[in-house]
Amino acid sequence: MRKSWKREMVLNFSNKYIRVTVHILVWMVLLALPYVINSNRSTPPHRLDPGEQGQFLKLNLISYFYLIGVFYLNGFVLIQKLFYRHRYFYYTFSVVLVYLSVLLLHYILFGILIHSVDFEWTRAAWFNLPAFLLTIAASTTYIMIYDRIKMEKVDMERERETMKTELSFLRSQISPHFIFNILNNIVALVRLKSADLEPTVMKLSGLMQYMLYETDEEKVSLKTEQEYLNSYIDLQKQRFGKKVKVETEIELANENQEIEPMLLIPFVENAFKHGVGLIEHPQIRILLKTDRDSLSFMVYNKFSSYEQEVKDHSSGIGLANVSRRLKLLYGNDHRLSIEKDGDWFKVDLWIKFNV
Repeated sequence: MRKSWKREMVLNFSNKYIRVTVHILVWMVLLALPYVINSNRSTPPHRLDPGEQGQFLKLNLISYFYLIGVFYLNGFVLIQKLFYRHRYFYYTFSVVLVYLSVLLLHYILFGILIHSVDFEWTRAAWFNLPAFLLTIAASTTYIMIYDRIKMEKVDMERERETMKTELSFLRSQISPHFIFNILNNIVALVRLKSADLEPTVMKLSGLMQYMLYETDEEKVSLKTEQEYLNSYIDLQKQRFGKKVKVETEIELANENQEIEPMLLIPFVENAFKHGVGLIEHPQIRILLKTDRDSLSFMVYNKFSSYEQEVKDHSSGIGLANVSRRLKLLYGNDHRLSIEKDGDWFKVDLWIKFNV
């Protein structure tokens, strides 16, 4: 599907309120787990004077504030500067050094708040270790997920810009020779005062309107796409007359169904570009059918190996761009087959609509 779970995750995580919520949830888990692991964590030692037992609870509370510092120090400094650069020894050494600093800070706070008992380094080390390790693990997990989502966002933006560039390229692929010949036909129709003049001008106008305006939209209706295809095919038939046999069949179950613009026309353009010229009995077949949730599109044209060699390569680039766009937009929800079968060039496309 176009909006995959990755895309949804990136879009959701880009929301600052969701990021804040994630931080709050992470800290709720970090605050709760040490108590689950060590049920005596909040119980003051019985050796403490009654007046200092409250100080012990205050010591526990303060310890969580410097664990917050450990969380962000590990995630945004140590992971970024050492772990991602494969300096694992220095990263491990730094984590150990941070833990020793935590113990030192705990020792200083203990000396300030507790006076009736001596500080025991071994007891303090085991006492603080679960919370410290949980903080490091949560920080590492969070920052890796966060960085992965940032990379996905950059990739999405890069794909979007690439698709815009390729769409502009496809839009420019309408052959200047085609436009030139249509204008010549219009001049001839004007001189002959033919009744075909107005329909021809309207079809050309619709063609240009689609290329200039409709392709800027994210999606267009199948009705719009059909009108564009029909106008293009009719103008080509008017250009070549009876020299090229063109067969078309279009059946739309729902003409209001939408697809991305410029997905179908490059295949038709390619057929007219390589399916005419030095070809015996040139023939082009175009079939477009849709049902409730999918589209089938087939374009077959006769071709000549010699004729194809002397053509320029722009249409090949266009087909490659369309193929790439289809992969980005539909992924596994499409199938595209392009093959040569005897003297026929065949394109078969199937798309599952994004619903």
